[in-house]
Amino acid sequence: MLRVIGGIYKSRKIKEVKSSKTRPTTDKNKEVLFNTLGQFFDGGRMLDLFSGSGAIGIEAISRGIDMVDFIENSNVAIKTIKENLDLLGINHGVNIIKHDAFRYLNNTETKYDLIFADPPYALNKYDELIEVIHSRQLLAKGGIIVFEADKSYQFIDKYENLVKYKEKNLGNSKFAFYEMED
Repeated sequence: MLRVIGGIYKSRKIKEVKSSKTRPTTDKNKEVLFNTLGQFFDGGRMLDLFSGSGAIGIEAISRGIDMVDFIENSNVAIKTIKENLDLLGINHGVNIIKHDAFRYLNNTETKYDLIFADPPYALNKYDELIEVIHSRQLLAKGGIIVFEADKSYQFIDKYENLVKYKEKNLGNSKFAFYEMED
């Protein structure tokens, strides 16, 4: 079982995806992620790409984000996201979208304040994700993109006006944080 580590749903347990194809973000890593982003949000819209159990988007809701779009391609994972939202009684401010992440990014017109992407490490398409998000202008002014990757992955420091402002190594994984320059 996973748990929500902060906000209004703090300490509530949620389910993991019953599949070997997903890798949940550990509680320790979630804590580092949200300590780096800021403990709480004052509204905003989040895109949770490769959502898995939905734990990161749920954590953001617990901490005050208004809206989360969960993008996931696995039926098992989508079922788990729905079960977790039901467990917590979250029935508004969420969209669960069964879609390939790249196809979604290439078709949406929505701008996001926070984009979190935790693709399968073997996919190795972080630069392509940055390219699509940037070229389609999907990040709102002042928005942040966070990637979770294998610790050996080398992120680019800058992509046009998207700048990596922080990178945190955590065991076998790392987070890279990007924001839009003015």
